[in-house]
Amino acid sequence: MNHTLLCDFYELTMSNGYFKNGLSNKITYFDVFFRSVPDGGGYAVFAGLEQICEYIQKLQFTDDDIDFLRNKGIFDEGFLSYLKDFKFTGDIYAVPEGTPIFPHEPVITVRAPAIEAQLIETFLLLQFNHQSLIATKASRIVRASQGRTVLEFGSRRAQGADGATIGARAAFIGGCKGTACTLTDRLFGVPAGGTMAHSWVQMFDSEYEAFKTYCESYPHGATLLVDTYNTLKSGVPNAIKVFKEVLVPQGITDFAIRLDSGDISYLSKKARKMLDDAGLSCCKITASNSLDEYLIRDLMMQDAKIDTFGVGERLITASSSPVFGGVYKLAAVEENGVIVPKIKVSENIGKITNPHFKKVYRIFDKESGKAIADYICIHDEIIDETKPLQIFDQFAVWKTKTIENFVAKELQVPVFRNGKLVYKLPEIEEIQQYCAEQLDTLWDEVKRFENPHSYYVDLSVKLWKKKTEMLERLKG
Repeated sequence: MNHTLLCDFYELTMSNGYFKNGLSNKITYFDVFFRSVPDGGGYAVFAGLEQICEYIQKLQFTDDDIDFLRNKGIFDEGFLSYLKDFKFTGDIYAVPEGTPIFPHEPVITVRAPAIEAQLIETFLLLQFNHQSLIATKASRIVRASQGRTVLEFGSRRAQGADGATIGARAAFIGGCKGTACTLTDRLFGVPAGGTMAHSWVQMFDSEYEAFKTYCESYPHGATLLVDTYNTLKSGVPNAIKVFKEVLVPQGITDFAIRLDSGDISYLSKKARKMLDDAGLSCCKITASNSLDEYLIRDLMMQDAKIDTFGVGERLITASSSPVFGGVYKLAAVEENGVIVPKIKVSENIGKITNPHFKKVYRIFDKESGKAIADYICIHDEIIDETKPLQIFDQFAVWKTKTIENFVAKELQVPVFRNGKLVYKLPEIEEIQQYCAEQLDTLWDEVKRFENPHSYYVDLSVKLWKKKTEMLERLKG
């Protein structure tokens, strides 16, 4: 599908205005960032870069697109002619997918002529906000599972086809091991799997016959849904009988039962004992039914005997905190080749932007390897790791911090240069592994579910002074 017109209409009216007023080729710098972590968490996970790259590469206005705009009766013919040959020619910098990110730091930076930068705003935010939201939620759920497998089960409750397919991709980046969505496997290589619904059991004259037929049809990896009638009186006993009659004689040990209703903790413990007493300690127990990180954490605290969690609606919709809140703000323009910083001011201090073309470093403690702060500076600043580093709190200017014995890593990498993709997009498994490795660099206190430690995202002295100077000038 051509997504070029997947933009807010004001992006077109502004672009038309830029064209008519000679601003088409004015070089601009825009930052994509977010202001708060969903669910009151301590970190978020960036996802969506691959889809942004595909969109940028395919950007073009078709004749039908231009006819549609012409019929609106408000666009200049010169502007419509300009759109016929439109393509993105600018630069994009971004942190790699799977990187833990924090509020108010530029995750994506766009340097491009004004019209080009303006027209891509909506799609960049759409992908950034949606996929980062789901990846972040998945990361929380996976952490709550304490090493148990988490599978994404949410397609039927997702908000549209893209919500299901792209959402499952993001959930995999956040740590899920697979999905129920077949199309996500086809498109992105996220392993899809599944066994049966209650309707399978109901189609047969007996639960035993349903289980036996299924295990005969799919002897490897069979998971039997045991709660259609009565979990402990019929479901688990019938599963045990079928496993021992059909699978065990073949030497097959990779099978499971699934609990989808009732008191999951109680039922899992009873089922585990029944399976073990029957000599089926190899049998795994899967649980589903409106789970999230809090319910999973409670199940773990109750010593529930669960090996795999299937998580659906509360993951794929991030229902407890369904808006990520990423924004796209102008940070600078070029005048005769000189970068001129721009700032947005608000009575809400959290909405005052950080001006200038910037870069972000992640500062790691040299001894522990843990991340201790992110450091936003002007693009031409270079950190000297042999000297103490002074950083300024971007909202409480009287707070400063001096860091020593550290390693600094620049977070953003070039993705597009002069409209050409220069970044090698990693495989989905590489992104998931990278995400897990980077999360390991965060202190546990930052990853708490409630009242997490605030991770420092601060400004260099040079950037802090520039921001303060611009605010003072605007006050006068």
